[in-house]
Amino acid sequence: MVTLALLALAASVAVLAVTAAVSRRLGRYSVVDVAWGLAFAAIAITVDLAGHGTPWRRTLLVTLVIIWGVRLAWHIGSRQRGHGEDPRYQALMAGQGFGTALWKVFGLQAVLAWVVSAPVIGGAGTTVRWTWVAVAGALVWAVGLAFEAIGDSQLAAYKADPHRGPIMDRGLWGWTRHPNYFGDACVSWGLWLVGGLASGWLVGLATVIGPILMTHLLRNVSGAALLERTMSRRAGWAEYAERVPMFFPRPPRRRKTA
Repeated sequence: MVTLALLALAASVAVLAVTAAVSRRLGRYSVVDVAWGLAFAAIAITVDLAGHGTPWRRTLLVTLVIIWGVRLAWHIGSRQRGHGEDPRYQALMAGQGFGTALWKVFGLQAVLAWVVSAPVIGGAGTTVRWTWVAVAGALVWAVGLAFEAIGDSQLAAYKADPHRGPIMDRGLWGWTRHPNYFGDACVSWGLWLVGGLASGWLVGLATVIGPILMTHLLRNVSGAALLERTMSRRAGWAEYAERVPMFFPRPPRRRKTA
């Protein structure tokens, strides 16, 4: 397991090192967001090839991670095309050089991806104890991917509508203010069930740091909380936030009438 963990870290660092070189060439740090999903895919492929855990579970894990990671990278890359630097990175790196970015942006992302991948690493080196837990995890993963993909599609349709209102509250966005981030969290918990808990309580407890960290980042750090600082300035946001939960979805409530 120690060898697998070190190989996974090396794979993550390699992806982010290449990303740093691309970032310097392009002159923007936001390209690191594209590499986020690719780092997970690289880790999954590495530990699948090097691991000696249950073969079908290793294949399932690497397949789930690649589907999710590549889709996410493609989506973010498409959204960034034709745009300049992300304001988040402008604020983060204001007055600081590229040398600082090597650890503050790229190094940090490499370590975070490695820690979040703990269930995938654990699954690659252990034997399945509870098959039904792995099946349940794949279903949770599927729900998460559906939330992400459908939410992104609905948001794209909203942005293309010339008669759209100031706040997106259609479809899944009427159930949660951040369906894509909630979907990401479900994907992470699903992978933990497949790669961590399905191997027994010991591996489950040792790898639960992955989904806990991912959910914390998505809800409280670089995901929903950060985005809401900007979105809360829009007209109608207060009414929308009162009707629709921030993260965990629930059936939509009716609009209040004057």
